[in-house]
Amino acid sequence: MSLPTIDASKLTKTLTTAPKELLDPKTLNFGKNFTDHMLCIKFTEENGWEAPEIKPYGPLQIDPAAFVLNYSVETFEGMKAYKASDGTINLFRPTKNMERLATSSQRIMLPEFDQEQFLQCIKELVKTDERFIPDQHGYSLYIRPNFIGTEPNLNLQYSREALLYVYLSPVGPYFPRTVKLYANTEEVRAWPGGVGNFKLGGNYAPALRPAMDVVRKGYDQILWLLGDDHYVTEVGTMNFLIFWINAEGEKELVTAPLDGIILPGVTRDSLLELARAWGEFKVSERRVTMPEVVQAIADGRMLEAFGAGTACVVCSVSVVLYNGVEYQIPVDPSDPDAVFGPLTKRLRDELLDIQYGKKPSAWAVPV
Repeated sequence: MSLPTIDASKLTKTLTTAPKELLDPKTLNFGKNFTDHMLCIKFTEENGWEAPEIKPYGPLQIDPAAFVLNYSVETFEGMKAYKASDGTINLFRPTKNMERLATSSQRIMLPEFDQEQFLQCIKELVKTDERFIPDQHGYSLYIRPNFIGTEPNLNLQYSREALLYVYLSPVGPYFPRTVKLYANTEEVRAWPGGVGNFKLGGNYAPALRPAMDVVRKGYDQILWLLGDDHYVTEVGTMNFLIFWINAEGEKELVTAPLDGIILPGVTRDSLLELARAWGEFKVSERRVTMPEVVQAIADGRMLEAFGAGTACVVCSVSVVLYNGVEYQIPVDPSDPDAVFGPLTKRLRDELLDIQYGKKPSAWAVPV
């Protein structure tokens, strides 16, 4: 007899008796304010998945010896819900997030889950707290699914108990300005044969100290490099894209390939698809080194560079420090006050139009 899987039809709901006041959207800081409710689904190897539960947001009760607390058996996702002008609430390509969560969880031997049923539960949570979704363009409701190993066991095996839980946070623009990068030539975020392409909590904690070091030096994010040739991989927790005239004289949008080093970002994939559909310039996924970037800047071939991710959507890069030298990256030569380059803005606008329902697309999934 097979064990129970996640069943959205069995979801129960307990509403809070102390609803929170809504904040002025202009005061929202990313990831610091949370809605009234959360979704929890427990698993045990003996009994399978329990009935999903939406309940008031609050602390979790976890054994001190749980796998997640001792061995970082944890993966997570980042999604958003957007409110269209007609009141429709959209998720953006949510099946991509479910697929990535499943892939990441398999890497750390967490149990399989029904992706479609879990997504239905997430939609119900968003409906429950839809009053927290800001109406303003550029604002949204951030969705954070977490998957953790909860069995109290210090043996380094696999967790026979687990918890899927989801909470929500209303957010505004992440980087409402250009960013300055520090190209790190001493430390690496990921390496061949590692787990850089999985969204694991253990990938993020080791980057905190280097990230805070560069902030103290006056920069916003690390540009992560790899190898003796300083292969350009990611920027902070975002994918990194370059728009330039390449060495062959072609206009090209280029980003690192999915070679096991970088995270397969949903925003990254979406931007590449949009640009390819336009058919106006070359779009490539290939290795680029920092010396190539420096040469392109020196030659006047660098047009724009930007980070991309769920939290920020896109953010233009204006400066990169590399080997002690600051290099200026063009943003918009026609507007010295611009916070987005022309291509970056075009991509951002088209993506937001889809997310907010202004442009019909199968990528926008109504709740």
